[in-house]
Amino acid sequence: MAEKEPGMDLNWDFPYPSQRMPVFARNVVAASQPLAAQAGVQMLARSGNAVDAALAAAITLTVVEPTSNGIGSDAFAIVWDGKELHGLNGSGRSPLAWSAERFAGLGRMPQFGWDAVTVPGAVDAWSALSRRFGKLPFADLFEPAIRYAADGFIVSPITANKWSMTPDRYRDFPAFAKTFLPGGRAPLPGEHFRPAGLAGTLKAIAETGGESLYRGELAERIVSFARQTGGALAAEDLAEHHSEWVRTLCQTWRGITLHELPPNGQGLAVLIALGILKQLDIESCPVDSPDSLHLQIEAMKAAFAEAGRHIADPAWMTLEPSALLDEALLKERARSISMDRASLPIPVIPPDGGTVYLTAADDNGMMVSFIQSNYKGFGSGIVIPGTGISLQNRGAGFTLEAGHPNCVAGGKRPFHTIIPGFVMKDGAPLMSFGVMGAHMQAQGHLQMMIRIFSYGQNPQAAADAPRWYVAQDSRLSLEPGFCPTIREELQRRGHLLTPDAPTSLFGGAQLIYRLQKGYCAASDPRKDGQAVGF
Repeated sequence: MAEKEPGMDLNWDFPYPSQRMPVFARNVVAASQPLAAQAGVQMLARSGNAVDAALAAAITLTVVEPTSNGIGSDAFAIVWDGKELHGLNGSGRSPLAWSAERFAGLGRMPQFGWDAVTVPGAVDAWSALSRRFGKLPFADLFEPAIRYAADGFIVSPITANKWSMTPDRYRDFPAFAKTFLPGGRAPLPGEHFRPAGLAGTLKAIAETGGESLYRGELAERIVSFARQTGGALAAEDLAEHHSEWVRTLCQTWRGITLHELPPNGQGLAVLIALGILKQLDIESCPVDSPDSLHLQIEAMKAAFAEAGRHIADPAWMTLEPSALLDEALLKERARSISMDRASLPIPVIPPDGGTVYLTAADDNGMMVSFIQSNYKGFGSGIVIPGTGISLQNRGAGFTLEAGHPNCVAGGKRPFHTIIPGFVMKDGAPLMSFGVMGAHMQAQGHLQMMIRIFSYGQNPQAAADAPRWYVAQDSRLSLEPGFCPTIREELQRRGHLLTPDAPTSLFGGAQLIYRLQKGYCAASDPRKDGQAVGF
C-alpha cells in the first residue's frame, strides 16, 4: 500500500468556533500581528528565503507589537536549511556585576527595574541567522519596520488591550511613559501610534549589522543611562554577548520526532511530558474527554516539577539534560499517574510573560521556527531615552534559592520560558510551531502535539480548540468550549479548578505543516495575527 502524502492523514473538519481558516501556499508566514506577517511575505516575494521572511517579521514585531517584544528582547530559533536542523540560543546573560549578595534579603528576584535587566540577545540572533542562512542584505529586512516606526502604524485590538494594562505597571518609569504612553495613556484600538526614536535605532542596527547595540553608539547610550539610574549593566556585558548554535533535544511520538532547544529554555519540559505520555494509551481516550485531558495535565505537572528542579544555564546544571529523558525515569513518572486522582507536585515555573512567536517556510523547503520576547509585557520598564528601546526583564527568571542550578549569578543565562518547536518525520521537516504565553508555552506545545499527531486534527483546528492551563500551584483553568461535564469530572478527580480564566492566559499558536507540494499555515484566533502566503 502506498504511503500517504503529508497531510492526508489529518482530519480537515473544523469542529471548534474560529475566526480563521488555514492558508495553503508554497511560501508562507504565520505571525501574531498581520503587518509583521506581511513584512515576511514581502521578503519571500523579493526572492528572499524563509530566514529572511522570519527576520523581517520579527523585526517588524518590535514596532507593531511592543507589548510583547522589542529591541531589548531575547530570541530563540530552530531552522531547517534543507539538509539539517540547526538550533540558535539568542538569550542574553546577566550583568557580570550581579551576585546572590546583590539580592540578599529579597523574597524573589525583582520583576522590574535595572535589577531585572539581562543583556538583550534578539538583535545578535537576527544578525547570526542572516549571516548564516539569509539571501537578502541584512539592511533590507528592516525596511517594513523602519517605515512603521517612522510613519507610525494603527494599533490592533488585542495589542491595544495588552497596552491598556501598562500605565499602572510602569508608573514609576518616566522614560517609559514618555515613549509608550503619549498623553498619559495607552493607544486605543484603531489609533495611530509612532514610537519616538525607534526608527533611528532600527536604522543604526541595520547599517551596522547589529554592532551598534553591543559595541557602538546604542551600547554607549544604554550603558550611560544605566550609570545614571543605578543599573549594573556595563559595556563589557554588551560587548561580550554572542548567540550560540546548539543541537536540539528530541522525543519520538507516534512515528514523528519533536525537537526542542536544550536549556536554558523550558523545551525539555515538553519532551518529558511527551515521554511520560508515551507510556500511556492516550489514543484510547476520545479527544476532549476527561480521561485524555487528565492524562495530559498530569504528565505536564510532573514535567514542570522536573523542569523547576533542574533547568538552568547548561553551565550550571547538575544533570545532563538528556538524563531527564531517560526511559526508565519516564516510565516511573507514568506509573505514578492515577486515572482517578489528580496529583499536586510543586512546579517552579515563572507565571507571566509577553512573547511573540512566528514561523516561515519557502518553496525550496526551508522552514523556520522563531520566538522573541521581553518576558513581562514591555519588559523591565527601563526605556533608553530617545531610542525606543525597552529592555527585557528576563533576570526575573532566576531564583534566589541558594544551591539551585538557576540561582542568580553574574554572566549567567536565566531560566527561559520561550521555546520554538519543530517536528520531523523520516528525516524530513514536517511542522514548525510555537505557542506564546510564558508558563503556557510548554503545555501549549504538548496540546498541539496531542491534537495533531494523536487525534489527527489539522493545525488550524488544533489552534482553535479550547485549551487547559496548569498554574504554578497546580490549579487548573479550562478555556470555554469544553463540555461542562468535563469540569465536573476533573473536579471529582481532585483537580483544583479556577473560574473564568481570561483568554490571554491560554496563549497563541502559529503553525506551518508541510504538505507534498507546499504548506498549511495556521494562526491562532486569540491573537491579532494571521497566516499569509502565495
